[in-house]
Amino acid sequence: MRYSQYFIPTVKETPADAEVISHQLMLRAGMIRKLAAGIYNYLPLGLRSIRKVENIVREEMNSAGAIELLMPMVQPAELWQESGRWEQYGKELLRFKDRKDTEFCLGPTHEEVVTDIVRREVKSYRQMPLNLYQIQGKFRDEIRPRFGLMRGREFIMKDAYSFDVDEKAADLSYEKMYRAYRRIFERCGLKFRAVEADTGSIGGSFSHEFMVLADSGEDAIVSCAACEYAANVEKAEARAFAAPEHSEPRTLEKVVTPDKRSIEEVSAFLNVSAASMVKTLLLVADNEPVVALLRGDHDLNEIKLKNLLGCDALEMAPDEVVERVTGAPAGFAGPIGLKVKIIADLAVQGMRNFVTGGNARDLHLKNVNLDRDFHVAKFADIRNVVHGDSCPRCESGIMEMWRGIEVGHVFKLGIKYSKSLKATYLDAEGKEQVIFMGCYGIGIGRTVAACIEQNYDENGIIFPIPIAPFHCIISALNIKEDEVRKASESIYGELAAAGVEVLLDDRDERPGFKFKDADLIGIPLRIVVGSKNLVEGKVELKIRKSGEVLLLTMAEAVERVKTLVQEALK
Repeated sequence: MRYSQYFIPTVKETPADAEVISHQLMLRAGMIRKLAAGIYNYLPLGLRSIRKVENIVREEMNSAGAIELLMPMVQPAELWQESGRWEQYGKELLRFKDRKDTEFCLGPTHEEVVTDIVRREVKSYRQMPLNLYQIQGKFRDEIRPRFGLMRGREFIMKDAYSFDVDEKAADLSYEKMYRAYRRIFERCGLKFRAVEADTGSIGGSFSHEFMVLADSGEDAIVSCAACEYAANVEKAEARAFAAPEHSEPRTLEKVVTPDKRSIEEVSAFLNVSAASMVKTLLLVADNEPVVALLRGDHDLNEIKLKNLLGCDALEMAPDEVVERVTGAPAGFAGPIGLKVKIIADLAVQGMRNFVTGGNARDLHLKNVNLDRDFHVAKFADIRNVVHGDSCPRCESGIMEMWRGIEVGHVFKLGIKYSKSLKATYLDAEGKEQVIFMGCYGIGIGRTVAACIEQNYDENGIIFPIPIAPFHCIISALNIKEDEVRKASESIYGELAAAGVEVLLDDRDERPGFKFKDADLIGIPLRIVVGSKNLVEGKVELKIRKSGEVLLLTMAEAVERVKTLVQEALK
């Protein structure tokens, strides 16, 4: 492809509304252009990278035994009403009516549609296992679309759905997809972690998120330095450990703490560590107040607590509820004397002589002790894991914290959708059974954006070779010179014939202008053809990622590029 005949509308200035680096660079590099809030045009350069990811995904899905199909983006309301998600999904589900006043939605996901296909067509255990996938546009009416392709309303997604005769068979399908996802992101050239995660609105019993590691990542994840355990902070397990104990319970003591409400304020005022304090958090679970106790230096994980309580809604109690239940303003709550259910984190178990609120304005209590002063209904893991915690899987590992961008998610659904939509089959004995399901998603455009968040410098994008728009760019300096033009054309022809995707910058522009564009759009390899080096029969090869510059003969440069591309695409 020749640059002069291609469409790459690069810009120098960073757009004002682009907050994250991938959004900034994809706009500047001429990869995308905004059409409406959260809706983008994919320009040729961006589309090439997106198609690269799609092809890798398709190859690995096919290799894992999944079968491609295509389902409509427009879905009838009746299917969503059958599954119970029509109201549950919320305003992100864009609902509308056709001219016959029939209700539809734009599909944010396709569990209902694919289950409908299977319940109509699959009747026998002999037709399973079955895994169906598609690569297709989705729409979620995000309240605040932002960050370009990272959080858009319309996006390209690969979604797959497995159907099995029982849970054991479903586990095998899940494992196949898990391994396929690892291969996909390895082939894309990304640094990532597969982490245990909460199932969220999709539902199901078990899931893993695939996180591209990047400082700009929205999600906090933890992983063990000694074993393969990794999890989203929402899901990460905190290992129980013995808290430091004092010799004997001391006498309960009231302490006046004038206008000292926060852990930081009280610990400084009393000259005690946050770890020797217990904070009392009042929440409302399905309209019923409940108390969560945590060590002062730990934070509540509301998802863990919500799952533990099995409630539909959980939120921090408003100030008026705090005062009604504890008899004190917010900031002075303590567990003693409360007539509500108390759940304590595992780290609280075993603590002695700790500090809590006194359930009165400007009052805290010292030397509070479990059982003697109050009782706990249940001890459970309800806190966020922190850096340095012990691994819950192995004995020697220490947890490390990372930032991650979710690009893929695999779910073990069980019978959540097949039961509500009555997707059944006849087993070997002719008995009707419910089909077990799994679902597996990858954000295609989001993967490209996450790659950029992980691979860039002050000059622009640094694409890994497998998903770069082009493998190599030839920067012809002073293209009007016959020797430069002939040499550039020769290298271009040899690389193209060898299967290397090459972009020939044949524009009549200054060298610096061409170099800046080459760096900005992130092409991994650059061959510079100039009259000065051609006098010695040589050209310059620059490797974008390392910055390494090699002076080689034309033949050597062609062979080096071919080798680098072949190794990257293995």
